[in-house]
Amino acid sequence: MAESNIYQITVPTPFAVGDAHVYLIKGDTLSLIDAGTKTKQAWEALLNGLKKFGYTPNDIEQLILTHHHPDHIGFTEEFPRLKAIYGHALNDVWLKREEAYFQRYEQFFHDLYIESGVPESYQAFLRTLRSPLRFAGKGELSEYLTEGDHLPGHEEYRVVETPGHAQSHISFYQEASGAFIGGDHLLSHISSNPLLEPPTEPGMDRPKPMLQYRSALIRCKELGIHTVYPGHGPIFTEAESLIDKRLKKQEQRADRVREILEDGSKTAFQICERLFPNQIDKEFGLTMSETIGQLDYLEDCREVQRTKVNGIYKFLLRSE
Repeated sequence: MAESNIYQITVPTPFAVGDAHVYLIKGDTLSLIDAGTKTKQAWEALLNGLKKFGYTPNDIEQLILTHHHPDHIGFTEEFPRLKAIYGHALNDVWLKREEAYFQRYEQFFHDLYIESGVPESYQAFLRTLRSPLRFAGKGELSEYLTEGDHLPGHEEYRVVETPGHAQSHISFYQEASGAFIGGDHLLSHISSNPLLEPPTEPGMDRPKPMLQYRSALIRCKELGIHTVYPGHGPIFTEAESLIDKRLKKQEQRADRVREILEDGSKTAFQICERLFPNQIDKEFGLTMSETIGQLDYLEDCREVQRTKVNGIYKFLLRSE
């Protein structure tokens, strides 16, 4: 599908989310937005997609990344004439595989899960944190993109910072047509999970992705988006109504957390068990991110407070 010189190519992934999309945009330069997952099947699909539109890997002049997740940064090294890779600065620790960061990343989740009351039987999850990296490419950003920047070679697009699903997440908006290349920020068929990440620097407070995600959704509602080109699922319109739906669903889930806390204080893990009884075992990281995100939201609304006992946080409803 093409609109405003945007061409979608769909590639498979080995992840539960299913197929991912990358986008060719043609302007003063030929750019690929996102780079799929590093598998043989995805590369074949990408080659076929490029061929369909009359191109080969030799024609790609720059990569532009929406965020650092492995299903979006797979083929960063496969384009022989690539001149530049652009994205948010926080992509670099992933592209460069900075060991100090990954050690801090693993320690962050180890400490967080202890404070959240996670039983030792679930701690094995920590050993899987690096496994998706085998599907990710390596490299280094040529230039960082921030809020309000215009895309090099595609000046009609400006950068919109959309953190939540990832701290590195950015989207690209073309005001004239209302086109919005949104990565995983807005998906029509599933909710975009705000995911926990460690602070960007040692000693800083951790980000609160649920609050960031809500704020970014509200900002996007004001843009006048006409067509969303997502990282997964169908291209769609009526972004404002979808944003309202996503915000309402999040608030309904927060209501459920309130209900769970009505019979007394609980750890984040105990809340997660009640909130996601059928998903916690197979999607532990996602469900814990969602649960802690809802608790961040309720704390921000001053409806919940936490106390720390023997190194473990318990959450309880605030009394009036």
